[in-house]
This record gives sequence, structure tokens and C-alpha cells, in this order.
Amino acid sequence: MIRSMRIATLALAALVAAFAAAPAGAKDTVKVGFIGPLTGGNSANGLGGRNAADLAVRLRNADPKAKYHYDLVVLDDECKPNVAVAVATKMAAEDDIIAGATHYCSVTAIATVDTYHKFGFPVIVWGAVLPDVTYRNKYPEIHRVNGTMINQNEANAELISKLGYKTVAVIHDTTDYGKGHNEYFSKALAHIGTAKIVGTFGVTADQQDFTAELTQIKALHPDVIYFGGLTPLGVRIRQQMDKLGINAVFDGTSGIVSDSYIQALGPLAEGTLAFREGAPVDKLPGGKAFMAQYAEQKYAEPPEAYGPFAYAAMNMILDSIEKVGPDRKKVIADLANVKDRDSIVGKVTFDDHGQNTVPVITDFVVQDGKFIEWGDSEYASGKRKLPGQK
Repeated sequence: MIRSMRIATLALAALVAAFAAAPAGAKDTVKVGFIGPLTGGNSANGLGGRNAADLAVRLRNADPKAKYHYDLVVLDDECKPNVAVAVATKMAAEDDIIAGATHYCSVTAIATVDTYHKFGFPVIVWGAVLPDVTYRNKYPEIHRVNGTMINQNEANAELISKLGYKTVAVIHDTTDYGKGHNEYFSKALAHIGTAKIVGTFGVTADQQDFTAELTQIKALHPDVIYFGGLTPLGVRIRQQMDKLGINAVFDGTSGIVSDSYIQALGPLAEGTLAFREGAPVDKLPGGKAFMAQYAEQKYAEPPEAYGPFAYAAMNMILDSIEKVGPDRKKVIADLANVKDRDSIVGKVTFDDHGQNTVPVITDFVVQDGKFIEWGDSEYASGKRKLPGQK
């Protein structure tokens, strides 16, 4: 009996000590998620996005005014639809994960929307640009902070036409992403009417040899080769263009706006055109502060082109949870009412499909090993010339 009382007394003392050691007013922990390609050919953008989302969580946890402490759950979709559905299901099925910033690749984003809807799991897409991600259905769980490929391709067609190019050959991957780019670029170019497409070639995302397609394209003598696809495929095509002696402007989409594109190609990347949502990070609202805070954390990888969007998406999720609490339904309802909300990528307003309606599109060109704004480049000023540039 005495021994039992002694054990009980010791247990009570340990419990009291534990409470005494705990900080006063300890916050409840809330889980939030991030999904992107952390391995494979598109991992540079995924890792940059992950780091940016992580930064948003770290800064919120350091804020004494925050109501909750946040834990970030990170999963790798590998930029593969089947993997994406599996990890989306895993994340959405865990009831204590309240919301997620999800997907750089359009093929993974479109593959998972039904899953998020089924589980009532609110997400903000931070990189995928296929319009169908938000517009194919009217799922209240799905939101997107970046613009779509419609916006990109309108800007692309405008610049190509402005520069006086008359003939374009199109190469696109045969995923929904590549086919979408082909569709919207072709429509935009036809609407302007000053340049025509002389040939369109679909290739698989894992194709290695483009001799047949590029030989046909060379015979067409296009001013521009438009590419709708992601960095790994774009690198291979650009390398083989050089081997075949094709002297045309290489004109890409947001899928190649990555440090890894330049690193893989070296001098061959020079003069590449590409178009992406948002201004360069140093021109974004709070962009310089973001980069300074990012550098302080000593991440091993740069934020890449879409890191600011992942940061904005995660901050919007945290803002909603702080406002309405860690409740999925309440977060969905709050995000439905987002209008003119400030973020690092500018004002965000979601339409009735969860799509940000105020995206800014920036024209980029590779100059001296960097993607820089077209308007700031020596190509725009006339000091340098792209192939065939008037």
C-alpha cells in the first residue's frame, strides 16, 4: 500500500513538473500540407516551392500574435499523375491536415481535383497553369493563386507578333499540359493574325530523340520554334536543334523558367523566350524582404520561379486558419470570399471557380545566363538581336 502511494505521488510530481516546464499559453498545433515534385526532372521547382511554403510556416510560428503553431506535412508527387493521386489521397484522408498548397505540374494538379473534392480538402494550387484545374469543374475546394496558360500564351503571341516574326513551328508534349499550351497559343496567334503556324508536332514527355520532328521543322524554315512543355524535355529539344543547325528563336512557356534550364544548356540557353505569371521576385510586393528571409534560413535550393506563389498560397491558408480556426469547411468558405487580398505576388481575388483573376504576366528572355524581363534586356533595346529579329 505504502509502495503504491509512493508511486502515485511520484507520478503526480512528474505531471506537475511537466506542466510547469510547458510554456504559458502554449498554442494548439495545426497541420498544413505541401505537395510538389521533389524528385525527378522538375524537382528544382518543387524544392523551391517547398522551401517557400516552409518559410511561410516558419515565419508564422515565430509570430507571437499567431493563434496556432503550424506543422508542415510535405509529400512528393514526382510530377506523375498516378503518384499525385496517391499522395493527395494520403494527405486529404488525414483529418488533422486542414489545407494544402499543392502542385507545380499541371498533369498532377488536374489528376487530383476529384480527390480533394471527395475529401472536402481545401487546396491552393501554387504553380500548375492548365485552365481546367479550376475551370473544368466548380469545386469549392480548389483555388489557384497563379494565372493560367491562357494568359501566358496571349502575352507570348503578342510579343512574337510585335517582333515581326511571320512563321512558327510548334512542338508540345502530349500531356494535357502540352496540348493546352498548343491550343491557347494557336488561338492567340490566329487572333492577332500577323504570324502563322507552319507545322505542329506532338512528342511524349519522356521522348529522347527528336531527329524526325526537327528535320521536318528545319525544312519549314520557321522564324520561331514554340515549345509547350517542361524543362527536361525543353533542354533535350534545344540541344538537338543546335546539332541540326536550326537557327530559330526558341520560345518556351513557364515550364522552362527555371535555373535548371540554364544550368543544363549553358550558352545554348541564350536568347530563349519564356512567359510566366508574376513579376521578377525583386519587383514583387515584399519580394526583397522575401529573398532576405529566404536567405536567412539557408535553404540548399533557390526558390525558383514559382517559389513566391507557393509562399503566397501557404500564407493565404494560414491567414484563413487564423481567422476561422482549423476547420476545413470554414477555410473553404473563407477562401471563397477572397477579394483584393494582399500577397507577395500582388492582390489576389478568387472568382467563382477559385481562380485568381488578377494575374500579371511577365515576358522573359535568357541573357548572360539569367532569365530577365524582356523590357530590361539588350534584346529589347536593340543592342543584341535574336535570330531573325528585325
